[in-house]
Amino acid sequence: MDCYTANWNPLGDSAFYRKYELYSMDWDLKEELRDCLVAAAPYGGPIALLRNPWRKEKPASARPVLEIYSASGVPLASLLWKSGPVVSLGWSAEEELLCVQEDGVVLVYGLHGDFRRHFSMGNEVLQNRVLDARIFHTEFGSGVAILTGAHRFTLSANVGDLKLRRMPEVPGLQSAPSCWTTVCQDRVAHILLAVGPDLYLLDHAACSAVTPPGLAPGVSSFLQMAVSFTYRHLALFTDTGYIWMGTASLKEKLCEFNCNIRAPPKQMVWCSRPRSKERAVVVAWERRLMVVGDAPESIQFVLDEDSYLVPELDGVRVFSRSTHEFLHEVPVASEEIFKIASMAPGALLLEAQKEYEKESQKADEYLREIQELGQLPQAVQQCIEAAGHEHWPDMQKSLLRAASFGKCFLDRFPPDSFVRMCQDLRVLNAIRDYHIGIPLTYSQYKQLTIQVLLDRLVLRRLYPLAIQICEYLRLPEVQGVSRILAHWACYKVQQKDVSDEDVARAINQKLGDTPGVSYSDIAARAYGCGRTELAIKLLEYEPRSGEQVPLLLKMKRSKLALSKAIESGDTDLVFTVLLHLKNELNRGDFFMTLRNQPMALSLYRQFCKHQELETLKDLYNQDDNHQELGSFHIRASYAAEERIEGRVAALQTAADAFYKAKNEFAAKATEDQMRLLRLQRRLEDELGGQFLDLSLHDTVTTLILSGQNKRAEQLARDFRIPDKRLWWLKLTALADLEDWEELEKFSKSKKSPIGYLPFVEICMKQHNKYEAKKYASRVGPEQKVKALLLVGDVAQAADVAIEHRNEAEMSLVLSHCTGSTDGATADKIQRARAQAQKK
Repeated sequence: MDCYTANWNPLGDSAFYRKYELYSMDWDLKEELRDCLVAAAPYGGPIALLRNPWRKEKPASARPVLEIYSASGVPLASLLWKSGPVVSLGWSAEEELLCVQEDGVVLVYGLHGDFRRHFSMGNEVLQNRVLDARIFHTEFGSGVAILTGAHRFTLSANVGDLKLRRMPEVPGLQSAPSCWTTVCQDRVAHILLAVGPDLYLLDHAACSAVTPPGLAPGVSSFLQMAVSFTYRHLALFTDTGYIWMGTASLKEKLCEFNCNIRAPPKQMVWCSRPRSKERAVVVAWERRLMVVGDAPESIQFVLDEDSYLVPELDGVRVFSRSTHEFLHEVPVASEEIFKIASMAPGALLLEAQKEYEKESQKADEYLREIQELGQLPQAVQQCIEAAGHEHWPDMQKSLLRAASFGKCFLDRFPPDSFVRMCQDLRVLNAIRDYHIGIPLTYSQYKQLTIQVLLDRLVLRRLYPLAIQICEYLRLPEVQGVSRILAHWACYKVQQKDVSDEDVARAINQKLGDTPGVSYSDIAARAYGCGRTELAIKLLEYEPRSGEQVPLLLKMKRSKLALSKAIESGDTDLVFTVLLHLKNELNRGDFFMTLRNQPMALSLYRQFCKHQELETLKDLYNQDDNHQELGSFHIRASYAAEERIEGRVAALQTAADAFYKAKNEFAAKATEDQMRLLRLQRRLEDELGGQFLDLSLHDTVTTLILSGQNKRAEQLARDFRIPDKRLWWLKLTALADLEDWEELEKFSKSKKSPIGYLPFVEICMKQHNKYEAKKYASRVGPEQKVKALLLVGDVAQAADVAIEHRNEAEMSLVLSHCTGSTDGATADKIQRARAQAQKK
């Protein structure tokens, strides 16, 4: 343990800081770091370098090269810079490289040097040029702040949703501020700048002068300022060599340190750990690194070569040409276990486990001491927690073995924390590998979340490792393996040196029917890369037609889209394609396409019936479908025409179409309708009233009701209405008029072709029994009983039924007999039935 703490450096009495090597950098840098623009992403992110010839007195003739490396120095991308002078580099939260040019244009590149997009910071920035720029991170995303040649600030808090804010002018500012930074307060980004001994805070509305509380006297200039990773604290380096530390709101002072160095530092960043009460700032000069805090002493390191500081959530990364190190405050659990002469329960448990491996009885003594104090659960938890904060696998294993050893003597210690820590450390050790180069700490990993880590592995195209992690952690397929395979497929379609057939086959073999994977999304990516045929092949594997069709339409493969829509059986989808085709093709080609697809043609006809009648007529004409064309003209005669002449003309066109279709019946019926319309118009002119659009029967009935019996009979003869139907019409009409005298005359005019039972029924329907009895006597023998029953003459109906000796008629009469009034009649029928049975 004594050797283990050799690199621990105390800062005051309550905190230790240690610096250990993450990687030995093997990158082949062509330039010194001091001659480059450098940007390193937080959370173990990549490093970007761009040689900066624009800062030299004589620009170099060769174009600079933009190089991107992993945190371990493994090259990820290299591209020749062909654009304008760059003022600043920075990484977004999505690990996109933002390159701020002198003209205010920001170029965005991917991790592998692929150009993504660009945007401008506005005309004012273009006119006045960029003096300096900062890329910062907020809860809304990544932002860019610009200082122009006019000494004005322009800011956008989120480059994903670009909204430029021109900050207020600083009064009396004639030259660039000595230092400035972005500060986020109350979810709003501000600019803090120093002009001589004065500090100004710029928000969207005003410029306010601010004064740090408790600042040492004699300050004539601020040389450097730094905001903590969480934007809660601020550090100011003055020309007197003092470093003031306080809250970012400048309302509270935490401490002040005199470093006795007045030269401006190259960099100054915060080094603090989440939930720690200690606050420290790391200051770097050419060959010196100093850690200062609320203590009279500082920690100093000698820098052998140019170095660059990267602030992190729980420490500071320091990299140079040869090494990449991590400087941080020693966590409480590690400090309690490893500090010299520690009697913490975790320290005793670690010693007990080591003695146990030596088969020494001291193991029992240590263990008893912990148990007597009742601190064994605390000891196990300390070892688990300390293991998470250790970088070297050997020390992690030692601490976890101690925790496992202690768990054996506890009855109800929940294993979740131990198992989870083992899983997390295995993941962390895998991504810390030199070839992966993501040196996340346990605290950073928990803050970043496993989903974001998987996204970053996918960005680096480390698909096998990402899938192994998903399977090891047993993540749901949709969130894990499926999502990663979809990203892999989208990358695969960009490999233009492989044939479309081979790419499509490889993707299908790998993905199969994996849930959560959309072949249409992959096909869309292929189409975006200019590989239309590959996109079509991939869509063959897409089971959802609703996803296939829109992309096929976008690719201008409308006929194939129509086939797919018809195969799906989704009429809405077919209509969508049809409307697209209608707008895309000329009328003739569109109709020819429909002729080859009967289902689509049928659906389009249905659509036209409700929306485009003229188009429907054109379809029938093109197909020589005279039957449907005739029906169309008949509907049109009623729907579109109001004048009788127009309707007759439309009906004549319909009749001609029916003759062409060899439908004689329809043609004759249409001609009859034309005659009826003309006759109805004449009747209206001569008699008045409403005759148009009545049916033939209704027209006859209306004439009878109007007293025009001769006209009705003439109409019946003209249209060959059968006698039976005419008698029914006249009978009904006269009964409705209650013209009983005319009805009686009509019944005697000649022998009724419908018999006289209908007369009885109609009269009873009009509740006129007197008239009904007149006709009951004239009813034929086969219907006599029924007529008598209708008029209520049960006794006579019984006599007729007995006379006819008809069993059915006698049963019918019996069903109409009531016990109180027709008892004698019922007995009479029963006797007649009994007598008939004897015979």
